[in-house]
Order: sequence, then C-alpha cells, then structure tokens
Amino acid sequence: MRLVQVMVPAGKRESVLSALDEEGIDYVLSDETSGRDYIAVVSFPLPTEAVEPVLERLREAGLERDAYTVVLDAETVVSKRFEQLEERYAADEESHDRIAREELVTRAEEMAPTWVTFVVMTAISAVVATAGLLLDSPAVVVGSMVIAPLIGPAMATSVGTVVDDPELFRRGVKLQVVGGLLAVGSAALFALVLRYGRIVPFSAQEVFAIQEVRERLAPDVLSLPIALGAGVAGALSLSSGVSSALVGVMIAAALVPPTAVVGIGLAWGAPLTVAGAALLVVVNFLSINFAALAVLWYRGYRPDSFFKLGQARTATLKRIAVLGVAILLATTVLAGVTVASYQSAQFEDAARDEAVALTADELTVVDVDVEYRGFPFRQPTHVTVTVGHPPGVDPPRIADELAARLQDDAKAPFGIGGDATVGVTVRYVTIESAGTAGASPDTDGAASVAVDADAAADTAAAAAVTQTAPSV
Repeated sequence: MRLVQVMVPAGKRESVLSALDEEGIDYVLSDETSGRDYIAVVSFPLPTEAVEPVLERLREAGLERDAYTVVLDAETVVSKRFEQLEERYAADEESHDRIAREELVTRAEEMAPTWVTFVVMTAISAVVATAGLLLDSPAVVVGSMVIAPLIGPAMATSVGTVVDDPELFRRGVKLQVVGGLLAVGSAALFALVLRYGRIVPFSAQEVFAIQEVRERLAPDVLSLPIALGAGVAGALSLSSGVSSALVGVMIAAALVPPTAVVGIGLAWGAPLTVAGAALLVVVNFLSINFAALAVLWYRGYRPDSFFKLGQARTATLKRIAVLGVAILLATTVLAGVTVASYQSAQFEDAARDEAVALTADELTVVDVDVEYRGFPFRQPTHVTVTVGHPPGVDPPRIADELAARLQDDAKAPFGIGGDATVGVTVRYVTIESAGTAGASPDTDGAASVAVDADAAADTAAAAAVTQTAPSV
C-alpha cells in the first residue's frame, strides 16, 4: 500500500478532485498557503499496483509532470472503499503486483551506489573472494557475494532502457564495466601479493587444482540458467517492490567468484588457463542484463511520454536482440565445453578400463591421471597410470600397448584441431600388506603400504619403476 501526496496547480483543483472521485478514492485536501503556483495538497491511499494508473489519470486532469508528487509506504488502511479499490486493481492482470514507473526509477537510482562506495565494496568483495578461493572455503566465497554491490548497476541499465532514461542507462553500463574490470584487477593484485610474498607458495598447477578454483575453469552450459535466473529474480524483486538483498547475493554468485578466478590466473601467469572463467563472467553479465530487460518490458514498463514510446521500444528490442545473439554465441562455446567435459570423463573411464584389462589379476590399478590442453575443447595429451604389485612379482610392461589402445579414444571434439597424440606413463609401485606370508601369526590388521620411486633403499618394499611410452 502507498500514501500519495500531490500538489495541485492553480486552476486544476476541481478537475483533480473529480478524477479522484471518479476512481472512488478517499482523499484529504489541505490548502497551500505558501504563495507559489500551487493552491492545495491532496493526500490519498492507494494499492501499490494502482499508483501508476491513478497518477496517469491525474495528469490527464491537469496535474503537471514536474509537480511535487510524494509516494510513501503505508502500513495499514482501514476503509471499505479502499478494500473495493484493492479488489478492483487486484483483478487487473496488467498492473497486479507491480510498482509504479516512478517508484521503479527511484529504486533503480537508489540501488546504483555512488562511485566511492561502489569502488570500495567491489574491491573488497573481489579480495575476499580471492582469499576464499585460495583457502578452498565456500563460506568465505559466499561472504564475498553478500557485500558485492552488483545488482544495482544491472537493474539501472535495464530500467534506463525501458523508460528511456539515457542518463540512468549510461550510469548502469559504466558501473558494470568498471565493476568487472575493478574486480579482476583487485583479485589479480591481491593474488600477486600472496604469491610473491610467499603467503601462498603454490605453483600454478597447485593453485588450479584447488577445488573452488578448478570448478570454475571450465564452465558448461548449466552456468547459463544461473545467470538468467538471477536476472529474472532481480527484475521481479525490483518491479514488485520487495527486498532485493538476497537476489543481489544470487547475482553476485554468478559474477564475483569467476572474476576472482580470472585475477588469480593473471597473477600466476596463466591467462589461457582462466579463459573459461573469463568467458563465464562475460556470459553472466550479458545474461543478467538480457533477462532483466526482457522481464521489465514484459511487465509493461514504458516511458511516461507517448512521444518517447517508439524510441524506447526500438532501443529495448535492439538491445534485447544484441544481447540475445551474444548469449547465443557464448552458449555455443559453453555447449562445446559441456560436450568436451563429457568426452573427457569417457576418456578417463576408458583409460582406467584399458589399464585394468592389460594388468594381471595380482596387479592393482591404483590411480589414473589425465592431462589436457586447449579451451574450450579439451584434448588429452598425457596419461599417467599407477599400477601396484606384490613384492617379488615382475609386472608386465603395458605402456606401449596402452598408448596404442587409447589413441582410438582420443578423438578431437567435433573434429576441431585434429586428434591428439597421447603419451602414456606407467608407474609401478610395490604394495606390501601386513598379514601375508612371512608375517607373525598374531599380526593384526591389513593395512597396505605403497612405496614409490622416492622411497628409501632400506625400506621393506622395493622401489617403484616407471615405464614411459612415446606419444603415438
């Protein structure tokens, strides 16, 4: 519910009051004695969805667009006529659960923070996200999303488009561009300090092996509905007048962690490795704006002037089309990543199955590790298989045969880039189990010990042997 107060210009008192009477609206009239161009102030309660159509009706009756109009939240209104008014507008599907255009613009302007606040909060959120990723702490990463001021710029851009407010649109675009670059730069600078200050003495390979980092290096097509859902939720919460705080966290979830991963990749000198995270950032920005713009236009928000309607329609449809095409192109890449990830999983399963098939019954395939190259279509380049065998058993050499078999499974995704040549390394480690022959009868337990090539010579188990097959 809203309490609306409007200042009535001279000569328009009767027409304004008649319009309110025709709408069945209770009002309070106060005389204006300041000596300016207004002669009265009218206050009246309205259902939230009735504000915009009633203000339009009053403007038709002579209320000037630049006159003072104040819209306040009202907790409770006790009136039979107000209940009837609520029922009438609740039955209107076009305006149901929708705030007025003026309120929408005001809320969008308030959600787009000042530059100082935006810069500081964005930098802090990026730094916190970087720390959370390197700590492999989901809780810290979520905390960085809570403080990120990213919902306001996206909503300002969309609102500025649909109501034909160029200043609001430009402000939203600037905030989004600066915010994205600032987040990446802050994350990269903080990661550089951590790296060269030996606070995080990891190699690039070790950093990218961290779970929170690794899962954002190769995004798939499932990342798209997250960003689209965030944009839809943001526009709905804004246009419905409900709190956007939790929706802001969802939007930040789509943007902050991948920007931090990009910064980490730049700090560790591996920009190509984080190309997938960079693509994810771009796709999420585009998707959020696309969804918010489409929702606000669908909900019926238009410029307040009829002469701006055509211009706003053209600009909105053009921007929706451009964003849609860009998202479609990016989605094609994400779909390729999804297929490539599925093929990678299949290849790893095939590598394990082939290794098991080539080993004798007394041997155990302990681990299979696959290295890849390329983005977005990853291709296997090297397979390392660890095979365990009992003491005193001479294991068969399987590297050459395994490499030959895996070559048929290493097909390039969609035939792009040609088939990869896969090198194979087989590491043989001795596995000695307590309770086997030679152990004392009272030996308790069945713990196994695997000793690799770095084991000391005087250990009970033999050292590991490594066999490498050339790439085929």
